[in-house]
Amino acid sequence: MESTDKPAAVAATTTTPPSTTVAASKCPFNYSAVDVGLRVVLLAAAVIAVVVMATSKQTEMVPVPGLPTSVRVPFSAEFTDSPAFVYFMAALSTTGLYSIITVLASILLGRKPSYANIILLAFALMDVVFVGIVASATGAAGSVAYIGLRGNSHVRWDKICNVYDEFCRHVGTAIAFSLFAAILLVFLTMFSTFALYKKIR
Repeated sequence: MESTDKPAAVAATTTTPPSTTVAASKCPFNYSAVDVGLRVVLLAAAVIAVVVMATSKQTEMVPVPGLPTSVRVPFSAEFTDSPAFVYFMAALSTTGLYSIITVLASILLGRKPSYANIILLAFALMDVVFVGIVASATGAAGSVAYIGLRGNSHVRWDKICNVYDEFCRHVGTAIAFSLFAAILLVFLTMFSTFALYKKIR
């Protein structure tokens, strides 16, 4: 009886299911490659917005109120004239730096999946923060740009885009890229949260 029981016990111990720790450590649906690509696009959008806004200076000969229209003096329009545009530049510059850091972290995530949980959690939290930063900067710059484009007759704010057309085109282009960056950050937030959910489920 003892000789027949031992092989059965050995067979039972050898039929244990294979370990799944290696598969569990991997990030779902090749998250790292997709995340790196999206964050590189975010970096490009932030850099373009900053460069376009920084090169928006335009100088025009403008008539002086109270003097004959033939008397004109040079006036310049640039982003430093508005606190909203200065905030825009600071926010998008910070976003560009953040995207560089997260690209490197995402590459690390692909090479060392054991750090996946903490990196994905940090991405999900920080992406939400930068959604707020970029969205607020875009809204602030957009409101000033709209007044420059349309003016406000109720408070007698004159429009300036009929004079500084190139300046306004630069500002509008920078705001468009900033809006794209904000939308991209929203998708990155959802993407990181979903990846973290799939990882810990």
